[in-house]
Amino acid sequence: MRLLGQPQQGWIDIKDVNMTRIEYLYRLTTAKAVSRAVTLIPGETTEIFLKQVAEELSLDLGKLHQAYDLHARLKEGNFAPETYSIPNEFSEEQLIVHLLNESNKKMKKMAAMYHLQSDSAKWLQIVTKASVIQKEAASLSDMPFVSSVIDNRIKKGMRLQMDGTLNYGEFSHQKVTARRIRTDLSPYNTYKNKGLPEFPVCNVSEEAIDAALNPKHTDYLYFVRGKNGEHVYSSYFSTHHQNIVNATK
Repeated sequence: MRLLGQPQQGWIDIKDVNMTRIEYLYRLTTAKAVSRAVTLIPGETTEIFLKQVAEELSLDLGKLHQAYDLHARLKEGNFAPETYSIPNEFSEEQLIVHLLNESNKKMKKMAAMYHLQSDSAKWLQIVTKASVIQKEAASLSDMPFVSSVIDNRIKKGMRLQMDGTLNYGEFSHQKVTARRIRTDLSPYNTYKNKGLPEFPVCNVSEEAIDAALNPKHTDYLYFVRGKNGEHVYSSYFSTHHQNIVNATK
């Protein structure tokens, strides 16, 4: 193989079924790729991701939704963010099954690292918390602090009141307004409902899951994005209010 070269990355078509070993190795290094790549970024919702897939791979969005509803275990948070190699000839259903299978393998591996089952209620709660962290954190280093605020507010019986939970589904990239907070009646509205949402808000990264399981030990209850783009944390509302004022000056 080293003498002949390197095989292409992704799915390739070597044409024949019966061949000698040297012919097989030669085909591996010369065959053309028959796949395209599609990338799911951390924090993206399934609704937006399926639209992206339909556009990039010229597939039917309605059929993608039908296949997802048929095969997905959860409404949201089933996919593992990464770049996937997709065979050109895949149908909408084959694509969804492939993405779910690859994601399930990754989720099982991540859950096993923490001695958990990926199909358990405990893991669902962790992924749901991770999805809120994913939507709220300003950076990877920020994630354990957001995780801490979530835990502290839940322990005190406070509503999370986090805008990121309203960036679900089709609202993934929309600014959350005061009107939206008042009128959204979904379970994702953490201004109206206590605790975490019933299901994840988005598809989550390994870093967000790690932060959900390993929060910083703080007494923070509030945070606001400062002028430099990073969050400023506080334990008291009076300090939080002043931080808001400073951020808007």
